[in-house]
Amino acid sequence: MTKELVFGHQNPDTDTIASAMAFAYYQNQLGYEAEAVALGEPNDETKFALNQFGLKPLRVIETAANEVESVMLVDHNEPQQSVSDLDQVSVSHVVDHHRINGFNTAAPLYMQLRPFGSVSTILTEMFQAKNINIPAEIAGMLLSGLISDTLLLKSPTTTDHDREALPYLAKLAGVDADKYGLEMLKAGTNLAAKSDEQIVDGDAKTFELGGTKVRIGQVNTVDLNDVFDRQADLETKMNELSATNGYDTFLLVATNILDSDSELLFVGANADKVEAAFDAKLNDQHRMALPGVVSRKKQVVPPLTAAFEG
Repeated sequence: MTKELVFGHQNPDTDTIASAMAFAYYQNQLGYEAEAVALGEPNDETKFALNQFGLKPLRVIETAANEVESVMLVDHNEPQQSVSDLDQVSVSHVVDHHRINGFNTAAPLYMQLRPFGSVSTILTEMFQAKNINIPAEIAGMLLSGLISDTLLLKSPTTTDHDREALPYLAKLAGVDADKYGLEMLKAGTNLAAKSDEQIVDGDAKTFELGGTKVRIGQVNTVDLNDVFDRQADLETKMNELSATNGYDTFLLVATNILDSDSELLFVGANADKVEAAFDAKLNDQHRMALPGVVSRKKQVVPPLTAAFEG
């Protein structure tokens, strides 16, 4: 049986890494030869989780066609968020919880698409449906991915499926979900150790909206001042990245994980559309308060899509 690579999106977050690891293991148990890899280095939050459960970071790849003929995608489907040569390989599987956009294949494929808070939750239910035991370390990573994407069940993306999966995975992993979850989330908020590029682009995705290229980054913190005290340098880096990569609009969403509020930083064009999306005005510092907003997928991308494509 031909080997396949399993990977998530560029700038991988904890749910992406956990999902790749878990889905590769799942496929191996079904008799397929699958290897989990990553499209970037793990962030601090993910490193914390890997260390907690005694796992090594995934091998990082830049291209896939030089290794395999077919791949499996987790936590994404949009080509611009995937491996650079996705058009040169076949996609056999997709497990995702995002919108479907710009994705097509020449042959039928296996897809699991569910509007859950994390792909880790989807995979947990897939393991249960096949009666495949989840090893403690894999359960720990799935738990970490679930906690990361739902902000410990505080995000509006959280579903009853996520709420049921969390204690189940915590028991398998042998940890207290609340205690471990808060420690893990805080591990990812040490911004003093991050470069300007890591802050604005470390967890960023590109979206094609109304014929324009919109880059949306997100950074978690326990104090928004830790982000905006560096605003001038962050704006410079956002403009540099926009010029290099052809982004029309670059947004950075800074999220306070303790009070579940965010503030947006804007550079580039289309300020009117950004303001229309959130029915609010950018201030003279190019910022906008987003009370109660924590989810890029559910609370940021949909209104922006409506504003840019409406």
